[in-house]
Amino acid sequence: MRKTISPARRLRGSIEPPGDKSISHRAAILNAIAQGEATVENFQGGADCLATLRCLRALGVNIDRDGEGTLRIEGGGRFGLRESADVLNAGNSGTTMRVLAGLLAGQPFFSVLTGDASLRSRPMERVVEPLRAMGTRIQGRAGGSRPPLAIEGGSLKGIRYRLPVASAQVKSALSLAALYGKGETVLEEPAPSRDHTERMLRAMGVEVLGGEGEGLRISPPQRELTPLSLRVPGDISAAAFWMVAAAAHPDAEIRLAGVGVNPSRSGIIDALASMGASIAVEAERVWGCEPVADIVVRSSSLRGTVIEGPLIPRLIDEIPVLAVAACLAQGETVVREAGELRLKESDRIRTTVRELRRLGARIQELADGMVIQGVGSLKGGECSSHGDHRLAMTLAVAGLTAQGETIVRAAEASSVSYPGFWQHLEELSSR
Repeated sequence: MRKTISPARRLRGSIEPPGDKSISHRAAILNAIAQGEATVENFQGGADCLATLRCLRALGVNIDRDGEGTLRIEGGGRFGLRESADVLNAGNSGTTMRVLAGLLAGQPFFSVLTGDASLRSRPMERVVEPLRAMGTRIQGRAGGSRPPLAIEGGSLKGIRYRLPVASAQVKSALSLAALYGKGETVLEEPAPSRDHTERMLRAMGVEVLGGEGEGLRISPPQRELTPLSLRVPGDISAAAFWMVAAAAHPDAEIRLAGVGVNPSRSGIIDALASMGASIAVEAERVWGCEPVADIVVRSSSLRGTVIEGPLIPRLIDEIPVLAVAACLAQGETVVREAGELRLKESDRIRTTVRELRRLGARIQELADGMVIQGVGSLKGGECSSHGDHRLAMTLAVAGLTAQGETIVRAAEASSVSYPGFWQHLEELSSR
């Protein structure tokens, strides 16, 4: 599908971003192994989260989903899953594959996890190696570094493990496996990553010690997990597209309602503020175990910045759209220590650099990031998402401020994480 984006005369409006993708995955998976029924409102309905539901249903979990985005999940306890009669297909979702690998490692049955061509090309050794150290038998292509993954679960032991890079997916997988391991598991990270799993586990009655820079300490619970009903906050990664659009556009004011502002995820706010963006965080409150707020962003005079270090795990998914802000800022922006971008749905360093150049950007690829010289304005052109949902939406945001029309090929990729993206773009740019 091709989408044509015309430059917007102005951007105005208030929208609610879709439910947070990371929280939606975890709410479904953890409630599936709780004992009893939970209701999850505002569940994100993109392709990745639906892949998680499909896998859980194949494992025997009773899940009802209505047309308003509400799930009712009947968990059967930690050992209530059953062996699937077929291969479990995670589609394009790395979260589904990695986190379920950790869950299935503790189950007393055999499972096979696969995905689409893109996911089958993505590395899995970071989750496979520590799960093997816990006692799981896992086979996969290239010695277990590529899917499909065949998992013979059960008989785990706790380990002490330091993740080579900050990864919420790997940390979550090992945290789930720790629920089934004999003895304590201690997980250390080089920098804090998103902590949704730890928050939910604590709310469900699991003793999770440490965190916030200390190693996580998790032991198998002495009783079943308590079901956790919650409303999923709006996804800050989805809100980021409109935050950048509003800050970079010369005539814009956008209110984003009910957005999750978990400190482990809110690096986009800090990065844009460092660039001089006009951002107000209002009506702060808590939904379940997650902080939520309304975010108002207005037209701003942006300047270049440096994005590196502990900030990177807090905004890794937002770097492509931040590159658009950098193109329209004064001065130079440097992104370093973001090599993880090369292991996403596309090589997001290479594809972001290549496609923004088509729109007139002065942007240079680094091994672990990029250097961007502000050019003041972009020009319309034809570009491709490379099947990557975040790149499709990044290019659309660039088109809102470009001179002339911008055509985005493979624009349907946005449905992976933001099914209503194009409708919201139309609403904000037509007022």
